[in-house]
Amino acid sequence: MASKDRKPNLSHAQVSELVKRLYGLTHSKIRPLPSYEDQNFYVCVSEGGEYLLKVMNSGDSQNPTLLELQNHAMNFLQKRGLPAQTAIPTKTGQLMSLEEIDCGCGLQKYMVRLLTYLPGTTIAKIPSSPNILYQVGKMAATMDKVFQEMEHPNLHAFQRDDYNAILTSIPLLEQHLPVIDSDPVQEVVSNVIAEFKAQVIPKMSAFRKCIIHGDFHNHNILATLDGGSSSQFKISGILDFGDMSSGYYVYELAIVIMHMMIESPSPVDVGGHVLAGYESVIPLSEAERDCLFLLVLCRFSQILVLTRRAIQQLPDNKEYLMMFMPTTGIKLLTHLWGLGQQHVEHSWFECAKAYKHQ
Repeated sequence: MASKDRKPNLSHAQVSELVKRLYGLTHSKIRPLPSYEDQNFYVCVSEGGEYLLKVMNSGDSQNPTLLELQNHAMNFLQKRGLPAQTAIPTKTGQLMSLEEIDCGCGLQKYMVRLLTYLPGTTIAKIPSSPNILYQVGKMAATMDKVFQEMEHPNLHAFQRDDYNAILTSIPLLEQHLPVIDSDPVQEVVSNVIAEFKAQVIPKMSAFRKCIIHGDFHNHNILATLDGGSSSQFKISGILDFGDMSSGYYVYELAIVIMHMMIESPSPVDVGGHVLAGYESVIPLSEAERDCLFLLVLCRFSQILVLTRRAIQQLPDNKEYLMMFMPTTGIKLLTHLWGLGQQHVEHSWFECAKAYKHQ
C-alpha cells in the first residue's frame, strides 16, 4: 500500500554518505530517477563506473527474504545471458544493507542496494514497432523459462497471496472501486471483475504455474540501437523485480500486452506481435488462450484502480503514477470491452499465426 510514510526521501548529501560508507566510492554525479514507493538515484563515481542506488520503502525493507530473492533472480538471469541488473557487494560483502535514516520524519529503517546501471532508453520513449513488440514478448517468455530453472531455499516467498498487484487478486479490487466513483469506466471495471470470477477462476487449475517478473512494462525495459542501424532497436536491460511472484505464464503475457498497448499508436494490434514473440518460446495452452483477452482487461482495471488509489495517498507523485494509466489507457479499456473478446482475439491469433509462416 502506498503512503507518504513508507517512501524514503533522502537528500543528495545522505546518498553521497551512503555510497562512500557502504561501498567506498566517491560520487562525481548524483541525480534522482523516477520511482513509485522506493527512491532511486543514478550515481556516477570518481573511481569509474555508473550505478543505480535503490533505497527501498520502509514497508518492503522489513522483508529481507523477498529482497534477497530478487537479488538472486537478477543475478541468475544475468549469468544466463539476459540483460538484468545485479547487486554490488558492500565493503563487507553484503548485497544489501538495512540503514537507519532520518528523512525528516524521524529515524526509519530502509534497505539500501547498489545495482549495476544498464545502457539504453526505456522503450516507452522509442517508436513502437512490430519488431520491438515481438522482442518484448520473446524476452518475457525467455525470462519465465529461465526462472523455471532457478533454485533457492526461500522460493516459497514468491507466493504472495496477499499482494494486490498480482492478477489473482482481481476480486480484491471491489473494495477499492470507490476511487473511481462517478467515472463511467467504473461499470466496465465491475464487469471485468465479474467476468474474472465467472470465466478465469474456473480455468486457473489448467494454467501452467511459474515464477514471473510481474511488471514487465515499457518503463522497465531498456533498448539500444541494434548495431549500425538508425531505426532498429534491441532490448538491452530488464529493470525492477519488485513485483516478482508465483503466478502463471499467461499472467506474464497479459501484463506485457496491456502495458505495451498504452504507448502504441495502434494498440489493438499490439497483442498479436507480443503473443507471437512469447509463443516462439512458450506456446500457450487452450485454456490460457481462452482467458488471455480477459486477463489483459483485468490488468487494465487493476492498474487503473491501484493508480487512482496511489494518487490519493501520494499526490506529490501524481505525474509519475499517471504514466501507468493515462487518460488514453482508460479510453482503451472501454474500447476493448466494447470490441469484445471474439473480435480482438481473432486479430491477435491471426497475427501470431502469420509469424509462424514467415
